[in-house]
Amino acid sequence: MDIFNRLHVMEMKPAFEEATRGRGSEDLYLMAKTMLGLPDTSMEDYIDAEQGAERLRDGYADYFTKFDVLLTHVLPTPAHPHGVAEFVIDGQRVDATYLQGATVPLNVTGLPGISMRFGTSKDNMPINVQLVGSWMAESTILHVASLLETVSQVRDLHPTL
Repeated sequence: MDIFNRLHVMEMKPAFEEATRGRGSEDLYLMAKTMLGLPDTSMEDYIDAEQGAERLRDGYADYFTKFDVLLTHVLPTPAHPHGVAEFVIDGQRVDATYLQGATVPLNVTGLPGISMRFGTSKDNMPINVQLVGSWMAESTILHVASLLETVSQVRDLHPTL
Protein backbone atom coordinates (compact mmCIF):
# COMPACT_ATOMS: atom_id res chain seq x y z
CA MET A 1 0.00 0.00 0.00
CA ASP A 2 2.85 2.37 0.80
CA ILE A 3 4.35 2.04 -2.69
CA PHE A 4 0.94 2.51 -4.29
CA ASN A 5 0.16 5.56 -2.15
CA ARG A 6 3.44 7.31 -2.92
CA LEU A 7 3.12 6.64 -6.66
CA HIS A 8 -0.56 7.51 -6.73
CA VAL A 9 -0.14 10.82 -4.91
CA MET A 10 2.71 11.94 -7.17
CA GLU A 11 0.89 10.91 -10.34
CA MET A 12 -2.72 11.75 -9.50
CA LYS A 13 -2.85 14.56 -6.94
CA PRO A 14 -2.27 17.33 -9.52
CA ALA A 15 -5.20 16.00 -11.58
CA PHE A 16 -7.41 15.89 -8.47
CA GLU A 17 -6.41 19.47 -7.62
CA GLU A 18 -7.26 20.66 -11.12
CA ALA A 19 -10.57 18.77 -11.28
CA THR A 20 -11.74 20.03 -7.89
CA ARG A 21 -10.47 23.63 -8.10
CA GLY A 22 -13.12 26.05 -6.85
CA ARG A 23 -15.24 23.42 -5.12
CA GLY A 24 -15.81 23.34 -1.40
CA SER A 25 -14.75 20.23 0.49
CA GLU A 26 -18.41 19.44 1.25
CA ASP A 27 -18.91 18.87 -2.52
CA LEU A 28 -16.14 16.26 -2.78
CA TYR A 29 -16.29 12.52 -2.46
CA LEU A 30 -14.22 10.88 0.27
CA MET A 31 -11.56 9.65 -2.17
CA ALA A 32 -10.96 13.17 -3.49
CA LYS A 33 -10.85 14.61 0.03
CA THR A 34 -8.39 11.92 1.08
CA MET A 35 -6.15 12.42 -1.95
CA LEU A 36 -6.10 16.19 -1.54
CA GLY A 37 -5.30 15.86 2.16
CA LEU A 38 -2.23 13.69 1.65
CA PRO A 39 1.22 15.28 1.71
CA ASP A 40 2.97 15.58 -1.63
CA THR A 41 5.41 12.81 -2.52
CA SER A 42 8.98 14.01 -2.75
CA MET A 43 11.00 13.03 -5.80
CA GLU A 44 13.23 10.92 -3.56
CA ASP A 45 10.20 9.02 -2.19
CA TYR A 46 8.77 8.65 -5.69
CA ILE A 47 11.99 7.12 -7.02
CA ASP A 48 12.13 4.82 -3.99
CA ALA A 49 8.52 3.77 -4.65
CA GLU A 50 9.28 3.11 -8.34
CA GLN A 51 12.20 0.91 -7.28
CA GLY A 52 9.88 -0.90 -4.85
CA ALA A 53 7.39 -1.45 -7.66
CA GLU A 54 10.19 -2.87 -9.79
CA ARG A 55 11.10 -5.31 -7.00
CA LEU A 56 7.43 -6.38 -6.87
CA ARG A 57 7.46 -6.93 -10.64
CA ASP A 58 10.63 -9.02 -10.31
CA GLY A 59 9.02 -11.14 -7.59
CA TYR A 60 5.92 -11.76 -9.68
CA ALA A 61 8.03 -12.51 -12.77
CA ASP A 62 9.84 -15.19 -10.78
CA TYR A 63 6.54 -16.58 -9.45
CA PHE A 64 5.09 -16.85 -12.95
CA THR A 65 8.07 -18.86 -14.20
CA LYS A 66 6.79 -21.62 -11.90
CA PHE A 67 3.01 -21.12 -11.91
CA ASP A 68 0.45 -20.04 -14.51
CA VAL A 69 -2.04 -18.41 -12.15
CA LEU A 70 -2.21 -16.91 -8.68
CA LEU A 71 -5.57 -17.46 -6.97
CA THR A 72 -6.23 -15.18 -4.02
CA HIS A 73 -8.99 -13.34 -2.22
CA VAL A 74 -10.13 -9.91 -3.37
CA LEU A 75 -10.82 -8.69 0.16
CA PRO A 76 -10.03 -10.40 3.46
CA THR A 77 -13.74 -10.06 4.24
CA PRO A 78 -16.94 -10.78 2.33
CA ALA A 79 -18.33 -7.91 0.28
CA HIS A 80 -19.84 -5.13 2.36
CA PRO A 81 -22.51 -2.50 1.88
CA HIS A 82 -21.44 0.76 0.22
CA GLY A 83 -20.20 3.51 2.47
CA VAL A 84 -18.61 1.34 5.17
CA ALA A 85 -15.44 3.17 6.15
CA GLU A 86 -14.18 0.98 8.98
CA PHE A 87 -14.21 -2.68 9.98
CA VAL A 88 -13.42 -4.64 13.09
CA ILE A 89 -11.17 -7.56 12.21
CA ASP A 90 -9.79 -9.79 14.96
CA GLY A 91 -10.82 -7.16 17.49
CA GLN A 92 -8.96 -4.31 15.74
CA ARG A 93 -10.47 -1.37 13.89
CA VAL A 94 -9.28 -1.30 10.27
CA ASP A 95 -9.83 1.49 7.75
CA ALA A 96 -11.63 0.17 4.65
CA THR A 97 -8.86 1.35 2.33
CA TYR A 98 -6.43 -1.10 3.92
CA LEU A 99 -8.56 -4.07 2.84
CA GLN A 100 -7.22 -3.65 -0.70
CA GLY A 101 -3.94 -5.38 0.04
CA ALA A 102 -4.54 -8.20 -2.45
CA THR A 103 -5.50 -5.95 -5.36
CA VAL A 104 -3.09 -3.03 -4.99
CA PRO A 105 0.00 -4.99 -6.13
CA LEU A 106 -1.76 -5.58 -9.44
CA ASN A 107 -2.28 -1.86 -9.87
CA VAL A 108 1.38 -1.22 -9.11
CA THR A 109 2.78 -3.96 -11.36
CA GLY A 110 0.29 -3.92 -14.23
CA LEU A 111 -0.48 -7.63 -13.91
CA PRO A 112 -3.77 -8.78 -15.42
CA GLY A 113 -6.38 -9.97 -12.96
CA ILE A 114 -9.99 -10.97 -12.88
CA SER A 115 -12.35 -11.01 -9.93
CA MET A 116 -15.29 -13.37 -9.73
CA ARG A 117 -17.88 -14.35 -7.19
CA PHE A 118 -17.17 -17.75 -5.75
CA GLY A 119 -19.25 -17.93 -2.61
CA THR A 120 -21.72 -16.27 -0.27
CA SER A 121 -21.27 -15.17 3.33
CA LYS A 122 -23.63 -15.94 6.23
CA ASP A 123 -25.02 -12.43 5.66
CA ASN A 124 -25.77 -13.29 2.01
CA MET A 125 -22.94 -11.08 0.72
CA PRO A 126 -20.69 -12.13 -2.17
CA ILE A 127 -17.29 -13.64 -1.50
CA ASN A 128 -14.97 -13.06 -4.45
CA VAL A 129 -11.71 -14.55 -5.56
CA GLN A 130 -9.26 -13.07 -7.99
CA LEU A 131 -7.10 -14.77 -10.54
CA VAL A 132 -3.84 -13.13 -11.50
CA GLY A 133 -1.70 -14.05 -14.48
CA SER A 134 1.58 -13.01 -15.94
CA TRP A 135 1.80 -10.02 -18.22
CA MET A 136 0.08 -10.67 -21.55
CA ALA A 137 -1.54 -13.85 -20.16
CA GLU A 138 -5.15 -12.66 -20.08
CA SER A 139 -6.29 -15.74 -22.00
CA THR A 140 -4.88 -17.97 -19.25
CA ILE A 141 -6.78 -16.29 -16.42
CA LEU A 142 -9.98 -16.14 -18.49
CA HIS A 143 -9.68 -19.87 -19.15
CA VAL A 144 -9.09 -20.70 -15.49
CA ALA A 145 -11.99 -18.40 -14.50
CA SER A 146 -14.29 -20.29 -16.85
CA LEU A 147 -13.18 -23.57 -15.25
CA LEU A 148 -13.78 -22.21 -11.74
CA GLU A 149 -17.18 -20.96 -12.79
CA THR A 150 -18.24 -24.49 -13.76
CA VAL A 151 -17.64 -25.74 -10.19
CA SER A 152 -18.80 -22.64 -8.32
CA GLN A 153 -21.84 -23.07 -6.08
CA VAL A 154 -22.98 -19.57 -7.06
CA ARG A 155 -22.63 -19.98 -10.84
CA ASP A 156 -26.40 -19.79 -11.39
CA LEU A 157 -27.03 -16.74 -9.18
CA HIS A 158 -28.06 -13.62 -11.05
CA PRO A 159 -28.92 -10.14 -9.77
CA THR A 160 -32.58 -9.44 -9.24
CA LEU A 161 -34.06 -6.52 -11.09
